[in-house]
Amino acid sequence: MNLQSPEPLQVTLEPNDSNQLATLCGPLDAHLKQIEKRLGITINNRGNNFQLIGESDAARAAGELLKQLYREVKGGAELTPEVVHLFLQESGVEALLDPGSEDQNLIRTRKKSIKPRGGNQIRYVDAIRGSDINFGIGPAGTGKTYLAVACAVEALEQESIRRILLVRPAVEAGEKLGFLPGDLAQKIDPYLRPLYDALYELLGFEKVEKLIERNVIEVAPLAFMRGRTLNDSFIILDESQNTTAEQMKMFLTRIGFDSTVVITGDITQIDLPVKTLSGLKHALTVLDGVEGISFTHFGVKDVVRHPLVQRIVEAYGAFEDNDDRR
Repeated sequence: MNLQSPEPLQVTLEPNDSNQLATLCGPLDAHLKQIEKRLGITINNRGNNFQLIGESDAARAAGELLKQLYREVKGGAELTPEVVHLFLQESGVEALLDPGSEDQNLIRTRKKSIKPRGGNQIRYVDAIRGSDINFGIGPAGTGKTYLAVACAVEALEQESIRRILLVRPAVEAGEKLGFLPGDLAQKIDPYLRPLYDALYELLGFEKVEKLIERNVIEVAPLAFMRGRTLNDSFIILDESQNTTAEQMKMFLTRIGFDSTVVITGDITQIDLPVKTLSGLKHALTVLDGVEGISFTHFGVKDVVRHPLVQRIVEAYGAFEDNDDRR
């Protein structure tokens, strides 16, 4: 249990440059207020001497964050609320207090390395590396799918798996697949575009196309999974809130030896017909406490897209809560 610091934490930033300090603090100390609100502390400053008041861990994390931001300012960076927001997300309290943990948490691929942002993303990646079946549940913009694809690419390049399967149910926001041209594979392709985009970023377009041709990477609708058993694979089921309970059971029972499964979804964005039980919601109840299965729940504070996305998610959540009470 963290107790409040008996004495405020003192932080001195060098050099004592009034222009750089003004950039750090923001107009009317807006950047400091943003950090205060996020970490639940109070920041007082006189010149380059900062006094941080609050729980010891949060105060120390704020001190490390101020040092990071000041280094950015000294390097010529312009701070905005969006930049501060991303630094807060990227530098979760756990990472700020243990900078040495950053290398351990990195997802390494040949093209680029990805650093999980914040405590929930770090726990999510740890869970994926340590459990056979993993659920990532939360709102849009929290990195659920992207991190899962990154972990899959890392595992493929380390040869700990032989193939990657990316799967989505063919249900999207009330749109009808029958009106799209082509066979089922071509009809489903637009719905899998976010998965393709992540692969292209991590592997490059030509590499992805070659791996798909060799069937090392397979992108498929959920309907194609029936009757298969998948060994030595990394399987991602995206948008799983749009599976039925029967489809979710079918998918989970396809898993073979030496495979890792990641199931992502947002239970606030279910596009199934009314009165159809979401397979994701059902699985959360049925599988709770089952050994070897991990659950990571993301919240609004984990959104790492534009800060406006976080406010939109909050607004919809508040509206739906009020609607439920009526």
